[in-house]
Amino acid sequence: MTIIVTGGAGFIGGNFIYYQLKHYPQDRIVCLDSLTYAGNLKTLEGAMKSDHFCFVKCDVADREAVFALFEEEKPDIVVNFAAESHVDRSVENPEIFLKTNIMGTQVLMDACRKYGILRFHQVGTDEVYGDLPLDRPDLFFSEDSPLHTSSPYSASKAAADLLVLAYSRTFGLPVSITRCSNNYGPYHFPEKLIPLIITRALADESLPVYGTGENIRDWLYVEDHCSAIDLVMRKGREGEVYNIGAHNERNNLQVVKTILSALGKPESLIRFVKDRPGHDRRYAIDPTKIQNELGWEAQTDFDTGIRKTVQWYLDHQSWWKEILAGDYRDYYAQMYANR
Repeated sequence: MTIIVTGGAGFIGGNFIYYQLKHYPQDRIVCLDSLTYAGNLKTLEGAMKSDHFCFVKCDVADREAVFALFEEEKPDIVVNFAAESHVDRSVENPEIFLKTNIMGTQVLMDACRKYGILRFHQVGTDEVYGDLPLDRPDLFFSEDSPLHTSSPYSASKAAADLLVLAYSRTFGLPVSITRCSNNYGPYHFPEKLIPLIITRALADESLPVYGTGENIRDWLYVEDHCSAIDLVMRKGREGEVYNIGAHNERNNLQVVKTILSALGKPESLIRFVKDRPGHDRRYAIDPTKIQNELGWEAQTDFDTGIRKTVQWYLDHQSWWKEILAGDYRDYYAQMYANR
């Protein structure tokens, strides 16, 4: 098969590409990415060694370019990771989130309608459900939970999900959606909590923690997430939403302290800062549906995943140091300037 993976130079998309190349070496993977600030071509250096992989620089909202790619590649499956995803950035500049996350999804599905596919899979987020109270650990988000967004980012993702379901019902497009809890692991962009804490702690810099650090997330190791997406896009029921969670709930302060312990760094580096607007209190996913229907369960507990993640950042310091220095943006020009 030919699989188009949008946003594949990002964190989860890049890990998904490696998962596909490892488990389905006969398939062709086409990565479409516009290489915005969070897209890093160096993340895909290993994939570029494969004859079954190619990279195309393109904005998912560019209808002409997307349709030309579909005309050339005739994909069987499209997996849409492409998204502006940082909540803080959505508060500062909502417009780009609407363009990429909503209009980009529409363009991709229009191309799928014209050229025909076996499955369009939308990678969503648990943030579309809003948040849960800290004092009700018995509550979890299911696929039937109402959408109750808190930020321009989550609102744009909820709108995209609804558009995907509308294309399924109106046009009969074969679609599926997954909504995941917070991911962590290799290639995570350093502005996010876990890699931010790792990289700053290694430099003995202060570690900013919003509010009092009580906000809770269900942490999902990225390889587990990739295995779930793979199952849903190949075997999940059409027109369905599947929640992906790991029951690895930790508050932000616990996460930071776990990382400091793994690195042998002092907790005195922690610095509490003013909370961001609309900061969701707790996310917790009920993954019963995907467990019952497809037999999927997360394989990586949080302590194991954090150790693996910390070790990856220790072993790949050039990757994240180039990001912090801004040099990673030059890599595309170096690779393709004369091609």
